[in-house]
Amino acid sequence: MIRAMSSLLEPKRRLGDLLIARGFLTEEQLQMALEEQRSTRGAKLLGELLMDRGWCSEEQVLEGLSIELGLPYVKLESRLFDSKIVDSLPRDFIDKHTVLPLFKVRDTLTVAVSEPTNVFLVEQLRDVAKCDIQIVIAAGKDIRRMVQTYLPNERVFVIDDIIDDARDDAVKLIEQSVEDIAAAAEAAGQSPIIKLVNYVLYNAVKDRASDIHIEPGERLLRVRYRVDGALYQSLELPMNLAPAVASRIKIMASMDISERRLPQDGRIHVLMEGHPVDLRVSTLPGQFGEKVVIRILDNQSINLSLQQLGFSSDILETFREQLERPNGIALVTGPTGSGKSTTLYAALSTVNSIESNVCTVEDPIEFQLAGINQFQVNEKIGLTFGGVLRSLLRQDPDIILVGEVRDEDTARVAIQAALTGHLVFSTLHTNDACSTVTRLLDMNVEGYLLAASLNMVLAQRLCRRLCAKCKKIYDAPKDVRQVMEKYGIECETFYRPVGCKKCRNTGYSGRIAIHELLVIDDAMREIIATNPTLGVLKEQAKQSPMITLRYDGLRKVKEGITTVEEVLRSSNEGWKPNRAATSGS
Repeated sequence: MIRAMSSLLEPKRRLGDLLIARGFLTEEQLQMALEEQRSTRGAKLLGELLMDRGWCSEEQVLEGLSIELGLPYVKLESRLFDSKIVDSLPRDFIDKHTVLPLFKVRDTLTVAVSEPTNVFLVEQLRDVAKCDIQIVIAAGKDIRRMVQTYLPNERVFVIDDIIDDARDDAVKLIEQSVEDIAAAAEAAGQSPIIKLVNYVLYNAVKDRASDIHIEPGERLLRVRYRVDGALYQSLELPMNLAPAVASRIKIMASMDISERRLPQDGRIHVLMEGHPVDLRVSTLPGQFGEKVVIRILDNQSINLSLQQLGFSSDILETFREQLERPNGIALVTGPTGSGKSTTLYAALSTVNSIESNVCTVEDPIEFQLAGINQFQVNEKIGLTFGGVLRSLLRQDPDIILVGEVRDEDTARVAIQAALTGHLVFSTLHTNDACSTVTRLLDMNVEGYLLAASLNMVLAQRLCRRLCAKCKKIYDAPKDVRQVMEKYGIECETFYRPVGCKKCRNTGYSGRIAIHELLVIDDAMREIIATNPTLGVLKEQAKQSPMITLRYDGLRKVKEGITTVEEVLRSSNEGWKPNRAATSGS
């Protein structure tokens, strides 16, 4: 406590000079602020004047003060905060002084304060908490956000504190219903909700999220983003905002805001910093309100060539050869979110030309592709995959993409199209390439028809990439090396995830695909025609030889792109390396 008081009373360098040194302020701006301070006889502190004029942000001023006063400056987040000690200080005291108790070690309570120049505050904190005090500096808006999250109180919650970083024009609706009541909602004083939803959408796209989960709980409204296949928490909001947030999203998606008892689906088209982004919205009533999940379909992420999708050179060469076939079926398989659509769109871009009539049948149309005819399935009015595909065959197509083979009818029409001279692309949900054949046979497709029409099956998964900025070489434990040896891959250098600001301390940034390509040759066709079991198919695939998902993934481990743990996790083999061993250098 005495050390903290000493730091407050004996500043090392002046705030203005520190802000200039860090590039936050110019000498001219500093002199103008000092002149104003002198003319008003110190009515306001220097930092307040700089923020009022918009020359410095609160964070920049506090960062400078932290150096001047010799106190730590922190960006508040939930992992810095121990909710069990929040009662160390009375709520009225917390609100009045904008402070937050963070954690207690032995007899010392660490408290975040927004006014570190208040030389009497430490003594007041010690008297109230009845223990020693160590203070750190934090932005007032961050303290209020944390207070509202863990001590909800409508009186002090200000949405603008959360969304200061988002510009008003960051998110713009492209398509909006004439009956959209957003203007009425804003006029009724709910414009902060509009800003909040825009902020959630804007940050999700900026963080490269694939999905947004907005989940009402008993006490809090939780917002989570799925980035690189893993969910992480972005915001915790007061529960009383849940109905308003859900209603705003429903308005944007042209859904029925009065219906809260049944699930609904909708779609939003927005401009995000000038480029279009499509959002698929799903609502589902839960115990504490409607959960909203938003799938982000960013057109920028789909404009990729096959070379940018992480194919190993040998698999890419074979895959390209199969794309040049004049007819037949090419299938891409994998679980939801494994990048199947991205691969197929890249393949379509490869074969698309002015001489070809390329058509797609999708549910829904995820991305608009230039020069390609795309058709939307509508099950509600009886417009099924099979029905659209039958009509499409009378439209003189050369190449057809069927969004998904869901049933026997779609499978049979796709095979018919392939056998009558068309090249057909589609997807299927199976664990590996060989399982795709048995799945189609289980749909009552005759083996001889499948054998005659199927060209190839590409199975794929997505593994998290090691963060290039913080990945570190380490001495891999024996079990990691044994996995590599089992697949006959020699690897001298192994990397492990570390974690840094760029990768949100996960050690991973982005994802890369691993592939398994089954080419249907004459020997495989003969076996498929006999309606074989999965074991027989896999045995024949080994004779190809077919590169498996795990083998392709482990080759990327050797290249330092990912880890053994990631490859085995994504390829459905439950295994974890020795944590103690991977934590070493």
